Amino acid sequence: METESHQLNVIFLPYLSPGHLNPMVDTARLFARYGASVTIITTHANALTFQNAIDSDFNCGYHIRTQVVPFPTAQLGLPDGAENLKDGTSLDIIGKIFYGVSMLQGPFELLFQDLQPDCLVTDLLYPWTVESAAKLGIPRLYFYSASHFASCATYFIRKHKPHERVASATQKFSIPGLPHNIEMTNLQLEQWIKTKDEFSDLMNEANESEMRSYGTLCNSFHELEGDYEHLYKSTKGIKCWSIGPVSAWANKGNEEKVTRGHKEDFAQDSEWLNWLNSKQNESVLYVSFGSLTRLPHAQIVEIAHGLEISGCSFIWVAREKDEIDNGQIFLQEFEEKMKRSKKGFIIWNWAPQLLILDHPAIGGMVTHCGWNSILESVSAGVPMMTWPMFAEQFYNEKLLVDVLKIGVPVGAKENKFWTRLGEDAMVGREEIAKTVVQLMGKEESTEIRRRARELAGASKKTTEEGGSSFNSLMQLLDELKSLKKKKIKI
Repeated sequence: METESHQLNVIFLPYLSPGHLNPMVDTARLFARYGASVTIITTHANALTFQNAIDSDFNCGYHIRTQVVPFPTAQLGLPDGAENLKDGTSLDIIGKIFYGVSMLQGPFELLFQDLQPDCLVTDLLYPWTVESAAKLGIPRLYFYSASHFASCATYFIRKHKPHERVASATQKFSIPGLPHNIEMTNLQLEQWIKTKDEFSDLMNEANESEMRSYGTLCNSFHELEGDYEHLYKSTKGIKCWSIGPVSAWANKGNEEKVTRGHKEDFAQDSEWLNWLNSKQNESVLYVSFGSLTRLPHAQIVEIAHGLEISGCSFIWVAREKDEIDNGQIFLQEFEEKMKRSKKGFIIWNWAPQLLILDHPAIGGMVTHCGWNSILESVSAGVPMMTWPMFAEQFYNEKLLVDVLKIGVPVGAKENKFWTRLGEDAMVGREEIAKTVVQLMGKEESTEIRRRARELAGASKKTTEEGGSSFNSLMQLLDELKSLKKKKIKI
């Protein structure tokens, strides 16, 4: 470890949503592992989800700690512990949590002053931290928790506005400026690109803050989307370090894979593991829609029937209290039926995804195309059935299906957050069953599997000494250290 005065002192400020929080915590742990002194600033309930990992790293001799600020739950009339967007069970609660995050700027800035860091690494949804870093006279790194592909696609759509030149919401248009011909429809675009609202203002500020940052830290790797990493750098003209996949890099042990992003103990030798152990290699489909998606009852019914019709074995992460309309009763009855047939297994609420994806019985994943799930699937060499829901997930689907060719689309048509999902956004059981067979059938998916295995090998090498992500992180740490030394001399 370096002496205290020369050691790099870095603050990480993750956004309070699992897709943003988890990769940033993993990145913070990597910074500490390679010599930096790290402080992660968050709220109490969010800290609980990763504190075991931080304590374990600290006990191994790394300089890493968590600083907690109180979340204004009582002030906003929120339930105790509702401090993360995943805790939002309605649009009203999500809105309050979103507003609560904006109220934390003052307490966060006070901690910046107290801690006097050499560098701020902050989520893109905290654009105000550009000014904070400028006041402290330190670099601010913009942490981007999605793909280079999504960033480039968004940039060229906003610049050239091809979506404004089509006759209808379902007519396809090509995105200009990309190395591949990528076709989208208006229905697949995020709402903030098409209309002006509070969120579009925030995203515009985020994009502006990106251009004013010292550089971008991206959870991706060169072998996965090198064309788009290069395009990102050349188009935006800013420094960028790809250091992913951070989840696989930071969580190599089985214990880390079990506890990641979850505060309760999860028995490793549990029923689901015994069930998976009884299955043949690559015969089971893993079904997970991420931490923010809540499916309507009618869609849950279609998924259940679709999985059953396909004849494929599956393990499905489902939510209790997911929906009214007896959604839970239906799923409990379906669970009993699957137990009898031994065809399916339901895990309620939360599952150790890293551990499940690594199991040899898993042959495919149904994913909402969240970037973290994609990277975890890629690292495990598991091809995907793509079912994007909202945000940048439709771009990610295009990357998987049209560029990398490791995904099979189920046919989701509309970019809608779960609170706005209606009958028109539904995918039927026949379509689900057909796509499952396409992904899991040995003959149909030979090429997809071969490419998925190649990318898995590349993802392991990239984070080893001499790999592109490893070198990228080392170069960044060296650059930040030299900036600190120059500042000390002045």
